[in-house]
Amino acid sequence: MTTVELTRFRAARADDLLAARPAMVRDFETDRPGFLGARLIRVGDDQWLDIVYWRTPEDFAESRRRGGNRPGIQAFFALIDELISSEEGTTTEPAGP
Repeated sequence: MTTVELTRFRAARADDLLAARPAMVRDFETDRPGFLGARLIRVGDDQWLDIVYWRTPEDFAESRRRGGNRPGIQAFFALIDELISSEEGTTTEPAGP
C-alpha cells in the first residue's frame, strides 16, 4: 500500500501555477525520500486537487516537516491563495496515474 496526500486549494493564477509545477516536482524528487509521484487536478476555475504519492506515512510526515525548504517548492506554495483541505489516505492498489 502507498500513502496518499490529498490537498485541495485555490489558486487564481493558473498559468503561473502550471509553470511553477515542474520545479516543485523536481525539488520533491531530489529532496523528499519516499516521494513516488504527483498529479495535479483542476476541479474548478480556481480550485485544484494535488494528489501526491508517498512510500510510507513516515515519508509524508518528513516532507511536511521540511515544508517549503527548496526554491521550486516555495515558488509553487506562494501561488496558493487558500488551502481548502489536506488529508492523508492509503491506496488499496499500487500507485500510479
